[in-house]
Amino acid sequence: MLARAVIATAPGKVAFMTINVPDPGPQDVVVRVRHSWISNGTEGSFIRGERIAGDTPRRGQDPLPFPHVPGYQKVGVVEWRGDEVTDLQIGDVVFATVSGVEGMFYTHGGHVSPAVTSRTQVWKLTGGVDPVSASGLVLTQVGYNAGTRPVIAAGDAAVILGDGMVGHWTAQTLQQRGARVLLAGRHDDRLSRFVCGDGDRVVNTRREDVNAVISEWAPEGLQVIADTVGSVADTEALLARIRHFGQVVSVGFYGTDGMFDAQKLREREVAFYAPAGWRKTRIEETLGWLAQGKLTTKPLLSHRFPVARAAEAYDLILNRQTGVLGVVLDWED
Repeated sequence: MLARAVIATAPGKVAFMTINVPDPGPQDVVVRVRHSWISNGTEGSFIRGERIAGDTPRRGQDPLPFPHVPGYQKVGVVEWRGDEVTDLQIGDVVFATVSGVEGMFYTHGGHVSPAVTSRTQVWKLTGGVDPVSASGLVLTQVGYNAGTRPVIAAGDAAVILGDGMVGHWTAQTLQQRGARVLLAGRHDDRLSRFVCGDGDRVVNTRREDVNAVISEWAPEGLQVIADTVGSVADTEALLARIRHFGQVVSVGFYGTDGMFDAQKLREREVAFYAPAGWRKTRIEETLGWLAQGKLTTKPLLSHRFPVARAAEAYDLILNRQTGVLGVVLDWED
């Protein structure tokens, strides 16, 4: 079976081409994709050859993972279902994660259409959820996961390191749970997309000393430090501001340099959470929050490209161009 797909052909190189995908089986769904949302950090590090799998950094002895189909999230329409799939109908609008591919380094990928996908990796969109808003659902779920892990009470202070999409969704989740949030980043255009509530702050760390700001903003100490960028140094630098029994949440990618000093955590009996991946219940909970308007995604969308221009989209991301945040590929044209 033939499909069109975004292909990482070599380090830093992306193309849009025809590939083979497996014939669907009785427990599969075939999705005609409308929108797929790029995961800038994860996909960028795979395309640069920095990862070999999931959250596993590639080391010198590991092969370069090319060619592969990057990504893991998209929205489309069911155009075929297997005999054992009884709870979806042809024409249903669905969210899907990874789908089967052939002839690639990995046997699965995200940016491919038609997408042959296990029923276990497909969710029907209901409740008026906008398809574009839902097309980044796995990534949104990372922020939801980070923001729901720590124990907090109303008014607790939480610092989020990183003004990328996961940083925003972590901050939104903590806001919804009653925390006071400080979002720390390095890009005014990204920070401006965060809607502050009473007591919330944004800090551009290029211009302000975040430690000095925190000492004034939260003199009682931090309940949560959430690292969404993968910086051990920046996270440990804030430990002096954390409360006894505070919590660190880590969802950044550290490559081969992810060594935290446990003794520093022990000084204040700090709990450390390292959530990763996605689970059925978390996807469903995140989808519910989207439907209720408790999480917003479209305000983080900075660029949309026809999928045939995927190379341009990835060039912006890989070269870290100013003004780039959420990037969606549109497939219908």
